[in-house]
Amino acid sequence: MKAAFRQLFPLPVIAAALALFGPVHAQTWPTKPVRMVASFPPGTPGDVIARLIQPALQAAWKQPVVVDNKPGAGGNIAAGEVAQAKDEHTLLVGPDTVLTINPHLYKKLSFDPRQSLKPVTYFASFNQMLVCNPATGVNTLAKFTQLPSSTTYASGGPGTPSHMAMEMLLAATGTKQTHVPYRGPGPAAQDVLAGHVGCGFIVSSVVLPHVQSNRLLALAVSSKERSVLLPAVPTVAESGYAGFDATFFETLMAPASLPVAVAEKIQRDVRAALTTPAMQARLAEMDLRVEAGTPQESERRSREDFAKWGSIARQTQLQLD
Repeated sequence: MKAAFRQLFPLPVIAAALALFGPVHAQTWPTKPVRMVASFPPGTPGDVIARLIQPALQAAWKQPVVVDNKPGAGGNIAAGEVAQAKDEHTLLVGPDTVLTINPHLYKKLSFDPRQSLKPVTYFASFNQMLVCNPATGVNTLAKFTQLPSSTTYASGGPGTPSHMAMEMLLAATGTKQTHVPYRGPGPAAQDVLAGHVGCGFIVSSVVLPHVQSNRLLALAVSSKERSVLLPAVPTVAESGYAGFDATFFETLMAPASLPVAVAEKIQRDVRAALTTPAMQARLAEMDLRVEAGTPQESERRSREDFAKWGSIARQTQLQLD
């Protein structure tokens, strides 16, 4: 039977048909509503971006686009749901840590993030801002490194960008502090504001208004470049720790089975939505830098950061299950 099939349809013909199927399939996608599962609570950068571009994507795709928040476990709850959906119309929104950090920290997951998910595009890059309550008297990174090892710090949750940026900083400075995780960067910032925890390395878009109103002191930013919104705040690298770079990316991910041609279509439509002057200005107000690279570019950066954060996880002996 197989031999007869091959005689009727030689391998080159079959290959050509399969190659043609991808682009044709991409032209008809989506055929039903698209669900974007956000791995962190409402108001976090990825959630905000998804909701901002939602109208443009609905217009481009001629289908409803629903943003559904499923926070918890450092993004693993949402990631597991999307990974197991095996559905071209179910996408994942969240920080790249789902692919670059979580596989190092969570060894007992029911799914392999890097095998079952893939990045479609990076929405935008973002950094963490090291902030302290003014009552601490800590207004420079040098003073922060002199705090006793009994000091606690706030983060948006285990394995989140704020947690990992701080652990990377503590390793770089040779200091120790105790981690106090919260359910998202918003609650973490609120407890630093209230003085329940002295400091935190928290996503800049959340703490920015509090720094601008002088309710929090900004010591440093985690990325290689200063924030355009707070140019007086140095980077960690400029503060004496050359090479320090904890840049993160809000990312659109999909089940690994998503056809390449469909992923490329999604990326083009997302890029068109993100790169309008109005949208870029809106995201810049939140200290977010538009990226919107191709699936191939996103996968390459994901591999590089997976290796980098694996080194940090081993150095700090971090494991969360």
